[in-house]
Amino acid sequence: MAKKSIFTYETLVHATAGAAGSIVASSVMYPLDNVKFRMQLEDSSLAGKTALQALFYLLKKEGLEGLYRGIKPQLTTLGISNFIYFYAFHGLKSLKLNNCKNPTQTDLILSIVAGIINVITTNPLWVVNSRLKFSRELYFTGLLDGIVHIADSEGVRALWSSLGPSLMLVSNPAINFTIYEALKRRTSSRTALAFFVMGAISKAVSTIATYPLQVAQTRQRYNRDAKMNTAALLLDMVKKSGPGALFQGLEAKLLQTILSSALMFMTYEKIAQFVFTLLMNKKTT
Repeated sequence: MAKKSIFTYETLVHATAGAAGSIVASSVMYPLDNVKFRMQLEDSSLAGKTALQALFYLLKKEGLEGLYRGIKPQLTTLGISNFIYFYAFHGLKSLKLNNCKNPTQTDLILSIVAGIINVITTNPLWVVNSRLKFSRELYFTGLLDGIVHIADSEGVRALWSSLGPSLMLVSNPAINFTIYEALKRRTSSRTALAFFVMGAISKAVSTIATYPLQVAQTRQRYNRDAKMNTAALLLDMVKKSGPGALFQGLEAKLLQTILSSALMFMTYEKIAQFVFTLLMNKKTT
């Protein structure tokens, strides 16, 4: 009986394909992600605007440079983050415990564990990325010098300023992956369109279910003075601006994240299929 290990060629293919898929999707949908980010921070210039109105406003006001500000660190961070997530998920799944009679429950548990590993590992990168995306007065220009600067000027703890909501938001990819894998098990089609639709459905559910936590996460990552815990921050937002504040930027987020997830899963699956078929003469599972 072969010894089970998470360090396999198959796991590396899944992780690389997942990272590549996320980079492709984020590159296409980045302007909407930027709009969503600014709306979550309640950028006054976008008040009362729909996602598309905000998109055209920023294009007119700041040009393409404004819409794509911060894309390089975003793609780097996202690629690293998804590589770690996919590697952890499929690596743990390769140890699977074929005795488990409930694959949906297994996927949920593995997604949560993979998400926790990913969050703890990459949270500093996301903190720096958030600052680079919106701030104009910065003392750093990249991820590594950003980590060093924040650690020196604000303390190492600041690099994990949004760890609370980030850990709670492990529920987002967990729901996303669990629904996606469940749909894939029930669908015989392995076309690009099928993967696209399954990715869109699973992400729509997970985004709506966890969106208030995403707003809190964005504010805590960006605002270096945010000392409130997640629950207090959400309550303060409701007190000041009403329940609608918890869903500020949801329209842009849904447009961006559903299409991004659909593109990501489609790209990931087709890359993985190609590699496994070409080099290993086997199908993805």
